[in-house]
Amino acid sequence: MTDLDLFFSSEGPLAKLINGYLPRATQLEMADAVNMAIELGQNLVAEAGTGTGKTFAYLVPAILSGKQVIISTGTKNLQDQLFNKDIAMMHEALSVPFNASLLKGRSNYLCTYRLRNALNSGVGFSKEDAADLAKINSWSKRTRDGDISQMAEVPETSAIWYQATSSVDNCLGKDCPDYSECYLVKARKQAREAEILVVNHHLLCADWSLRDTGFGELLPDAEVVILDEAHQLADTASNFLGHTLGSKQILDLAQDVLVEYFKDATDIPQLRSASENLEHTVKNMRMAFGVELKKGEWLEIEQDPKIMSGLQELTENIHALTVQLKLASVKTKGLETCYKRADELAQSLEALLKDNSGHWIRWYEVYKNSFTFNRTPLDIAKEFQGFMEHHGNTWIFTSATLSIARKFDYFTERLGITNAQCHDWGSPFDYQQQSLFYHPKGVEQPSSPNFVKSVVDFAVPVIKASQGRTFFLFTSHWALQQAAKMLRFKIDYPLLVQGDRPKSVILDEFKTTENAVLLGTSSFWQGVDVRGEALSCVIIDKLPFAAPSDPVLKARLNAMQNNGKNPFVEHQLPEAVISLRQGVGRLIRDINDTGVLMICDPRLLKRSYGRVFLESLPDMARTRDIADVQAFFNKHTPS
Repeated sequence: MTDLDLFFSSEGPLAKLINGYLPRATQLEMADAVNMAIELGQNLVAEAGTGTGKTFAYLVPAILSGKQVIISTGTKNLQDQLFNKDIAMMHEALSVPFNASLLKGRSNYLCTYRLRNALNSGVGFSKEDAADLAKINSWSKRTRDGDISQMAEVPETSAIWYQATSSVDNCLGKDCPDYSECYLVKARKQAREAEILVVNHHLLCADWSLRDTGFGELLPDAEVVILDEAHQLADTASNFLGHTLGSKQILDLAQDVLVEYFKDATDIPQLRSASENLEHTVKNMRMAFGVELKKGEWLEIEQDPKIMSGLQELTENIHALTVQLKLASVKTKGLETCYKRADELAQSLEALLKDNSGHWIRWYEVYKNSFTFNRTPLDIAKEFQGFMEHHGNTWIFTSATLSIARKFDYFTERLGITNAQCHDWGSPFDYQQQSLFYHPKGVEQPSSPNFVKSVVDFAVPVIKASQGRTFFLFTSHWALQQAAKMLRFKIDYPLLVQGDRPKSVILDEFKTTENAVLLGTSSFWQGVDVRGEALSCVIIDKLPFAAPSDPVLKARLNAMQNNGKNPFVEHQLPEAVISLRQGVGRLIRDINDTGVLMICDPRLLKRSYGRVFLESLPDMARTRDIADVQAFFNKHTPS
């Protein structure tokens, strides 16, 4: 018996640590494949169905290999769970000692220098912000690692954290007077020394985007790189390889300049004027976009004289501030850093305005109080292929949703992966016995103005049969809100609606409230784990095709068409299949779970592409009769 056979056996360490642990052949097979890939220095694409236990399947061979390993997850929450729960268990389960470390992005660590600057600043803060700064200051004297997620009194989402954390733009680096005690520097030092380093895709891609310059590398070179939730990687990578210039970025600079002005440069009044003028211009520019929250193609900007005039004024004011900062930069390191930031902003804006290369998608997005200008690469395959070749001997990609109808071409081609072994380990759950797939007859077409009403009418009997305990998932916020208004008068169960409160609060309430019905959009389609009777039904309004009006998608589809490709078959359909599989994956999370999946979209059977969706779903028993749904719940719902 090998070490892996023993570890995953009914007599092994996992069985002793996890109550009710049962050996799974698929978990051991995946662990063997990961172990082989690491030993041979090969790349592996590993799809592991829900319940496989993929985390331990890659963790155990990675740790036992004795090699330096970077593990990247989809989000910071998953990163914390992996490090604090799963790796903590590995320390107890494995006899082999190993050193593990957790590393997050720069903005997740307290910057004592910027906190001190803010506390001593001549720039006024609101009463609430001043109180939060005082709380952060008190916490700063107690914290050991400076991870702001551990400071519960001030939410991570609070804007005041900008005053107490650093960014690539405003960090003084080795010139900082607090450098020797910097929490970020300490975390990176631990990361370089760790055998197992846990990061997230954002940090991995941020490191990748810096590698071309040879400066500011965040992560050590590792022998093995494992990417969990790998289906999210291409989109994250596209964002990081792109460029974004936003109003917040500009206003942050203006604010930092004022802090430095009051501290060290009051003899240069033109510096204050230039900073305040820039703030005024940015606010006017936001007003020029109007009140509507939207995203759009760059062509819309070029055809709007008011916005183009604002862009010209923005360019001139950034230049004016840059000139004043150049004069003031000799005074302090802080002013020198502000000058470099202003100069980089001016260059970024010029590159954005003049780009006609055809390699980038230019677009804008307008928020309630801000806006961004963006450049997104049309294709990242070649760049990512180069990143893989130069960093890490073995790359392992894993997720529950990497294939389309059991083929991995879409995933591998987007990332330029040409030399990987691809394997699919299906879920160990008995979907035929544990679940039922209900596709009702008579639902109106999604193009119908009565579609949402039709979906709700067909969903209500299912929700009643399930006695609540339902995730009702939508492809748009508009449809969700319309359905919420209707359901309040049609069901008596507690209704939890995304947007009413933070996602984590709603999810916790769903888990603890009997018979609740949760209405959610994209953020509830994936990364949500509700086991047991609390979630016994998942209803999906329609097939999750991305909105063709999205400027990035529109440009990408046009480029594919111009290159002789079929945009629908080669991009829109695969993306929708993966999204649907993620949503469906919320239903059965445990060997004892039972439940009904309801997909309302009639295109599933009435369009030829529906077959691709059906072939990508778990092997569930299927019905079109509500009586079968009611019978299923009568059988599986405790009295």
